[in-house]
Amino acid sequence: MKIAYHDIYAHPLPADHRFPMVKYELIPAQLLREGVISHEQLFAPEAAAEEVILATHTLPWWEKLRDQTLSDKEQRHIGFRQSPLLTQREIVIARGTIDIALHALDHGLGFNVAGGTHHAFADRGEGFCLLNDFAITANYLLHQKKVKKVLIADLDVHQGNGTAALFAGNDQVFTFSMHGAHNYPFHKETSDLDIPLPDGMTDGPYLQLLGEALPRLIEKVKPDIVCYLSGVDVLETDRFGKLNVTAAGCQQRDEIVFSLLHRHGIPCAVAMGGGYSTRISDIVNAHCNTFKTGLNIYGF
Repeated sequence: MKIAYHDIYAHPLPADHRFPMVKYELIPAQLLREGVISHEQLFAPEAAAEEVILATHTLPWWEKLRDQTLSDKEQRHIGFRQSPLLTQREIVIARGTIDIALHALDHGLGFNVAGGTHHAFADRGEGFCLLNDFAITANYLLHQKKVKKVLIADLDVHQGNGTAALFAGNDQVFTFSMHGAHNYPFHKETSDLDIPLPDGMTDGPYLQLLGEALPRLIEKVKPDIVCYLSGVDVLETDRFGKLNVTAAGCQQRDEIVFSLLHRHGIPCAVAMGGGYSTRISDIVNAHCNTFKTGLNIYGF
């Protein structure tokens, strides 16, 4: 089992970057401390090549990121001030997600400690996302003829609007997003399947919806790989999530996904997505439960 991690996450960052980033240091540290993973399972991805990025994103957008020429408005939409380190981090994340997807094709399961940058469009960034790592990965796997069909299962509380737009009309990539109906982004794109959720949804109805929808999708799409965005901003403790899913319910969600895919022999590439609970321990514990659940079900 290989897990994409790079110490670029731990480098000094501007103060307004720190809170969303600190979990990427704490997740592997906790998994190592608990003996869930070993240091040998962590690997440092290289940066994604320019031609790989340009198979998904436009040249003008890539040049703005590369050359640090984003406008003030573009930076506001992203939610971060531009910096070379931030751009480099996203390039590394993109390559890490490619690498763990390739690993999943060979071994069943792969994790990126970061990733899930689903608000990035071909020509712009939004919502803390500059480059869309699952979109870059899906295009890479298809162009390299590693797979014929990809299912992106996005269970972050926010709709994967960038992902939906990038693959609109593409019959090789099926986009599924189960998200808060009244949450960001307030203008939704159209995924191949959207399941909007009312505010305050609890474990039972949430898990029932997922448990009914996902098996039907697997039967319909017959994917060669599933890219699973396992955001923990569905938690009741999340500052922005608006749902009332408990930590136990979030772990049951992961069990539903991993059990179904393992039973069908479908490789799964996992990226962490969002999590904005006030207590960082709530975020880290929930993400670590995703690792533990997947590793246990896939037999690692």
